[in-house]
Amino acid sequence: MNEDWREYITASSRMYPMIIYANLSRRYSNILMSINASAAVFYALGGLVRRSTKNEDDPRGTRFDLPVKMELPFEVNESPIFEITAIVQFLHELSLSSLVAMINSLVVTLILHVSGQIDIIRQGLTQVSSKSYQSSSFLPEIKVLILKHQRIISLSDNIEDLFSWIALMQFLSNTLVICCLGCMIIITIGSNQGAIILTKSILFYVAITLEAFVFCFAGEYLSAKSKSIADAVYESVWYNMTPSQCRTLLLVIVRSQKRLTITAGKVIDLSLEGFTSVMKASASYISVLHAMY
Repeated sequence: MNEDWREYITASSRMYPMIIYANLSRRYSNILMSINASAAVFYALGGLVRRSTKNEDDPRGTRFDLPVKMELPFEVNESPIFEITAIVQFLHELSLSSLVAMINSLVVTLILHVSGQIDIIRQGLTQVSSKSYQSSSFLPEIKVLILKHQRIISLSDNIEDLFSWIALMQFLSNTLVICCLGCMIIITIGSNQGAIILTKSILFYVAITLEAFVFCFAGEYLSAKSKSIADAVYESVWYNMTPSQCRTLLLVIVRSQKRLTITAGKVIDLSLEGFTSVMKASASYISVLHAMY
């Protein structure tokens, strides 16, 4: 990425797509960080909502719940132990949610950077086909574009190697969490503790679903962008070129037909169709769990 920015630092026309995608990356990263942080805050607040209890050991008749229920080797309901434990748990939740958001933001940033490079290649193909098809500079210019295309393929393969197993683990865990949260939300609706559970779970459910959607959308967007290179060649004025020049462009089309994508554990492609399958499977499991409850 650093090499790409330094390469086009003096070319304003080719810097424009990169700046657009960089701004999009920043906006999406802020949105993901905000949603995950809000989910952590609401999850913690749900446990701190005061609720009535019938506990003979609590003469006040009320108590607080920790954000995350756990067995501790000391009395946690005493002040200030309760406050310290709650703050530590909240900071732990916030750090984990921020870490997940940063991973998702990194995926979005890398995919959008690749998309910007693909747009630059498409722009270069348009310029070559419209200006240079009768000049001796055609082959050097098309060679530069082919080398850049190969760099994009290498970068995409590196992204795939980095996030493939991460995506698989997140897919499996997200499916399980979505099932459990969905079942818990359905069960607690209308109960005495329904408001507390909804406060803790709704935004958390949205964040988990959004996490699965981000990976699937990134894979779908990368695949669509990689195919657009072949479309750019086909839409150029290739019919005004010589046969040898057309054969050179034909090789670009053939290579672009092998789409770039991100897989989950080298098993399935991450796409919007895959996201739909995850949501369908989660809904089916929620129905089964609700029927068994």
